[in-house]
Amino acid sequence: MRPSGRAFNEMRDVTFELGVNRYAEGSCLVRFGNTHVLCTASFEENVPPWLKNQRRGWVTAEYSMLPRATHTRGRRERDKGPSGRTQEIQRLIGRSLRAVVDLNALGERQIQVDCDVLQADGGTRTASITGGYVALKQAIDWALSAGVLTTSPLTDSVAAISCGLYNRAPVVDLDYDEDSTAQADANFVFTGTGGIVEIQATAEGDPFADDEFAALVSLAKAACQELSEKQKSL
Repeated sequence: MRPSGRAFNEMRDVTFELGVNRYAEGSCLVRFGNTHVLCTASFEENVPPWLKNQRRGWVTAEYSMLPRATHTRGRRERDKGPSGRTQEIQRLIGRSLRAVVDLNALGERQIQVDCDVLQADGGTRTASITGGYVALKQAIDWALSAGVLTTSPLTDSVAAISCGLYNRAPVVDLDYDEDSTAQADANFVFTGTGGIVEIQATAEGDPFADDEFAALVSLAKAACQELSEKQKSL
């Protein structure tokens, strides 16, 4: 039995609240159970210096956790700079979002997606990717309606989910209680059409077997398809 009482293939309640920031071109408050992430997407009429005069754009992301997003207060990273964990997560978010954007169609523009964890209960990076895409699409819809873009650079949607082995059983969408004691932990990023963007998988103790990994992949693919349907319905 999972601590939450969920079935092995049952995600937490997932909701998207759109337009929560009046200033950003796109914004979304995504909730995976008790994990809540505010995602905003901002258009900028510039690109990084290394992309100047190449007639293509860029999509990047920043990730952070508020001090009381967790059980104990964490220090803000504004003075010492982002930790290695933070840098790894925001690079993952950026890669995931760029996987479904035609950067040439974006022109010499940049979209900055900010993912701020208001409350953490496991799966903050996967919630950030899933909600970040929703904010990104909102920003692109704004650009199309405002005449900033004439065609959408989106080639697909993208969503992410965590899976793991809890009491040696494969389960989907780990919360903190499961994540902190899981025998294996994996994060999966899929496009809406089922393409694999990235897989991160780690044994937390004894190695896991091929058939266990295959079970995690199957759970993740089904969950990401469900998330994709939720994104499309917004």
